[in-house]
Amino acid sequence: MARIAFGGFRHETNTFAPVKADLEDYQIGGAYPPLTRGEALFDAIADMNISVSGYVDEARAQGHELVPLTWCAAVPSAHTTERAFETVSAWLLEDIAAAGALDALYLDLHGAMVVEHFEDGEGELLRRVRGVVGADMPVVSSLDYHSNTTPQMIELTTVMDAYRTYPHVDRGDTGRRAARHLNDLVQGNGATVKAFRQIPYIMPLTWQCTETEPAMSIIETLKSLEGDGVSTLSFTAGFPLADILHSGPAVFGYGRDRAAVENAVNALAEEVEGREKEFAGTLYEPDAAVAKAMRTAATASRPVVISDTQDNSGAGGTSDTVGMLDALVQGGAEGAVMALVYDPETASQAHGAGMGAEIDVRLGGKSGFPGVAPYAGRFTVESLGDGRFTGTGPMFKGVRYQLGAMALLKIGGVRVAVSSQRTQAADQSILRHLGLEPAEQKILVLKSSVHFRADFAPIAEDILIAVAPGPNTADTRLLPYRNLRPGMRVSPLGEAFAPPG
Repeated sequence: MARIAFGGFRHETNTFAPVKADLEDYQIGGAYPPLTRGEALFDAIADMNISVSGYVDEARAQGHELVPLTWCAAVPSAHTTERAFETVSAWLLEDIAAAGALDALYLDLHGAMVVEHFEDGEGELLRRVRGVVGADMPVVSSLDYHSNTTPQMIELTTVMDAYRTYPHVDRGDTGRRAARHLNDLVQGNGATVKAFRQIPYIMPLTWQCTETEPAMSIIETLKSLEGDGVSTLSFTAGFPLADILHSGPAVFGYGRDRAAVENAVNALAEEVEGREKEFAGTLYEPDAAVAKAMRTAATASRPVVISDTQDNSGAGGTSDTVGMLDALVQGGAEGAVMALVYDPETASQAHGAGMGAEIDVRLGGKSGFPGVAPYAGRFTVESLGDGRFTGTGPMFKGVRYQLGAMALLKIGGVRVAVSSQRTQAADQSILRHLGLEPAEQKILVLKSSVHFRADFAPIAEDILIAVAPGPNTADTRLLPYRNLRPGMRVSPLGEAFAPPG
C-alpha cells in the first residue's frame, strides 16, 4: 500500500473570449463540483463520471491510502486571472506540504489553461509542484482530449493520460487508467521512458469528434499500437481557441522500451498528419440552418438538432448570444427549443412573474461580446426550475448540476431554456428539469459543439452545425492568431502562421 495525494486544477482557456475566470468562478461549481479542499473532496466527487472520481475509485480498490488536496474546475472562458491562479496554486501546494510523507501524486488537469501571467498554466503549476515534491516522486496526471500539451508538461510529469473520446464519455475511465499507471510506478514496474511529438496544424474544434472520421480511426490506431513495451499512448487534439506558442495537437506515449515507445508515437503522429484534410465539414449560416431543419422536421419523427457551436460555453462562449433565436423566430419555426441561454436577470424576472405570466424581456446579449445585443420581446413563462438536478446522459451521468434559477420561456413557436449559470446544453436532463421531453420536439438548438452528441445524437433525425455570432469561432482561419509557433498551419491544409510584424 502506498500513500498517494490527489487533487486538481482544471480550466480550458479561450484567449479570444471576453470574460475571464476569477476565483469565484472556481468556487461556484455548476456542471462540476465547486472548489473543495481536504476530506470533503471524497463526497463532492462521488459517483460522477469525471477523472478524479475514476481515479479515487480505482486507487481505493488497489488498497492505497489516499490524501485529498485541493480540487477545482471553472467553466471555460478567457484567461484564468492571476488572483485565481495564485490563490488555488498556493492552496494546492500548502496541502501537499501539509500531507506529510507521500509516495506519489495524482493531479486532475485539463491541459489548456492560460493564465493572465503565464501561457502554460499547467506547466507553471507542475513546476511549482515539483519544487515541493522533488524531481523523483511519481507524478501522474489525467488530461482532457483538448489539451494543448506542452513540452514542459511532458517534462515535469512521470506519466500523463488523456481522454480518448469527444464527447468525453470516458472521463472516469481516464482517471482509472491514471490510477493503474501510478500503481505500476509505486510497485516499481511502471513506465520509465517517454516520447512526445507535436502536430503542425490546428484542428477546428467541431471536427475533432471521435464518433466521426477521421478521429474515430485515429483512436483505434492508438489502441492498436499499445502493448509490447508501450504502456500507454495519448492523442490530444488541442484547443484551437488558445493563441499561445504550444496551441495545437500532440501525440505522446510511455513505456519501458524506448525504441517501441518512440516508434509508436511516430506512427500515430504520422497517421494524424496524413488525415489532415479530413478535419473539415459543412457550416451553416443561422437562417440556412433553420430552413433546412424545418424542411427535414416537416416529415421526421425525431428532432433535428442544430449546434449553436460559436456560443458553446464549453469552449469559452458567453452562452447568451441570441442569433439563433432570431433566426428561429424570423423563420417561423414551430416546435423548436433553444438551450441554454445564460441570463440570471431574465430568469429572476420569470420567477418573480410566475408560471403562465407574459413578460417583456431583453433576453441574453449582456456579456459584452461585440455585435451581440439582447433579444427584446414578450415571452410566456411556461415553467420554472431551481437548477438543481442530476445528469443522466453518457457523459454527464451523476453530475449534480447547480445552475441557479431556470425558466422555460415561449415566443411564437419557439421555447427558450434560460439559466443563471453557464453550462453547455449537452445532457437531456437539462430540458427535462423544465418539463420538456427532448425526443418530442421538432427542432433542438443546443449551445454545444460536440458534447451534445453523446446524449442527443441517438434521438436526432439530423445534426447541423450553425455559425451564429459568438466567441467560439468555428473556422480557425478567421482567428487573429499572433503567438503560434512559426509555420503552424492555422487550419487543415491552411496557410502557415507567420508572427505579425
